[in-house]
Amino acid sequence: MSQSGDGLHTPGYLSWRKLQLSRAKLKASSKTSALLSGFAMVAMVEVQLNSDTKVPSEMLIAFAVCTTLLVAVHMLALMISTCILPNIEAVCNLHSISLVHESPHERLHWYIEVAWAFSTLLGLLLFLLEIAILCWVKFYDFSQVAAWSACIVLIPVLIIFLAFAIHFYRSLVAHKYEVTVSGIRELELLKEQIESTDTEGRNGINLLQSGVTHVV
Repeated sequence: MSQSGDGLHTPGYLSWRKLQLSRAKLKASSKTSALLSGFAMVAMVEVQLNSDTKVPSEMLIAFAVCTTLLVAVHMLALMISTCILPNIEAVCNLHSISLVHESPHERLHWYIEVAWAFSTLLGLLLFLLEIAILCWVKFYDFSQVAAWSACIVLIPVLIIFLAFAIHFYRSLVAHKYEVTVSGIRELELLKEQIESTDTEGRNGINLLQSGVTHVV
């Protein structure tokens, strides 16, 4: 949908941009949640434990709790995405800015952010933790060195993941701040232009009135 440069900062177009961003977040959240929760369920079902296993009961409890939390978090994100996305899609497919107020993305903004955070940040952290615990449960009876090796490999991955997440969110916040400051400056300039125009108009009216008075 094309827009002229003068209309890019109108309230309707800004709301339309938020609508498209919310739509993209919900789509990514639903796909990621469905994929990772499916992997977690398969891992829990396919893991084979013998009755005489030497795996500590604490490790089995941690595996069960982590798997349950992982599936629950992603299912919550998937439920939010599935409920809200059709209402947003219905408005987006009309390709009309004038109908953007019919979308619930502004009213349900916090739910969309919760689904996005659960699916990307919390869900992925639980998934990495799930991999580490699964390696211990799977390889503990055969080789503890293999389990330790998996944990050693996952530690730098987790550090890089957290560093990227922090850097990404800080950059996103900085970008939003810059956009907001730019919008405020444009509003101030527009206000000054309107005030100068009003002042010129009033001066013109005063000069006209004074000229009429001198003529009379």
